[in-house]
Amino acid sequence: MKLLILQEKLKQGLNIVERISSKSLTLPILNNILISTEKNFLNLSATDLEIGVRWWVLSKVEKQGSVTIPSRLLSSFVNLLPNGNVALESKNNNLSVKSDNYKTEIKGLSAEEFPIIPTIADGESISLDSLTFCRDLNQVADIPVPSTTRPEISGIYFSFQKNTITIAATDSFRLGEKRIFLKSSSSLTKEYSLILPQKTIKEIVNIFNEKPGELKMYFSPNQIMFECPMEETSHPQIQIISRLIEGDYPNYKEIIPKKYTTRLILDRNEFLNQVKTASLFSGKVNEIKIKVEPKSKKVNISSRSSELGDHQSFITGKIEGEPVEISFNHRFLLDGLQSIKTPEVIFELNNDSGPGVLKSPNDETYLYVVMPIKAT
Repeated sequence: MKLLILQEKLKQGLNIVERISSKSLTLPILNNILISTEKNFLNLSATDLEIGVRWWVLSKVEKQGSVTIPSRLLSSFVNLLPNGNVALESKNNNLSVKSDNYKTEIKGLSAEEFPIIPTIADGESISLDSLTFCRDLNQVADIPVPSTTRPEISGIYFSFQKNTITIAATDSFRLGEKRIFLKSSSSLTKEYSLILPQKTIKEIVNIFNEKPGELKMYFSPNQIMFECPMEETSHPQIQIISRLIEGDYPNYKEIIPKKYTTRLILDRNEFLNQVKTASLFSGKVNEIKIKVEPKSKKVNISSRSSELGDHQSFITGKIEGEPVEISFNHRFLLDGLQSIKTPEVIFELNNDSGPGVLKSPNDETYLYVVMPIKAT
């Protein structure tokens, strides 16, 4: 392999793919990036056996070939090179890197040892706006937590209808649900449901959240692929392919309250700041108390720590329904408030032991359910 590429382009590709490469003691090849050529394209690939990523760029290829090189070493090295042309040449599983006053040889491993990253050639696909999709994923991406006993809730649930995607995530203490409406041209011929690993979702957001344009999603029975094209050609620039989590996602709809006993409409930023302030005195269990007084249109927020002291504040707003006093984990409440970006927030409560629901007055596509801390 022999080629010439701009340092800026090579740096961009390495920064994308090296995130996926694994720190594996049992399979050292997973620590490496596969560098290969395909006609006039340079291709960089990495995998941890659950997620695979491919990145392409047009380059001046003089000789076809491939080699695998330690990902973090190569990425760190290229990031330090000056702008300008970088010459890459592989020989005997080593990579020669030349740029201005630099001449370096990095030891690698044979490309034949690198795992095959599958692709999805057939099957259905849909097109999404990359920036909008990443923004929507961000509303649920941080909710799941790893679980060996219930691996299905470690991921994020997707339900694909004809013109709608419903995304849901839970850790048993809170739940986020987001609905995405597809363009009519993206209509599916049948319905799908699947569970994607949280790591995959976070990598999609990290890689595509600053890439405006089209993002295509391809389906297969046990894998899914996301792809964006190059600006100058229809050839793919980035592909991410991920395994799916096996199992049935719980029927989360059952825990979403169909009604409420108390409803608040509050200034979102003020409510957020008061919950943050109360969290400073919430003690080891992260508990803050919310007392709603509909007659005075006041919401009292308090917390107590035997070590730090007591805190109280109040916020006014539009309140309807019954008086209620209820406790929440401040961290879960803050996550829900931070996922809503509108000036006001709706907070629906169900007595002193039912789940609370956060949503926006201007966005019916998202809701966040948070379970209370029950008195002992």
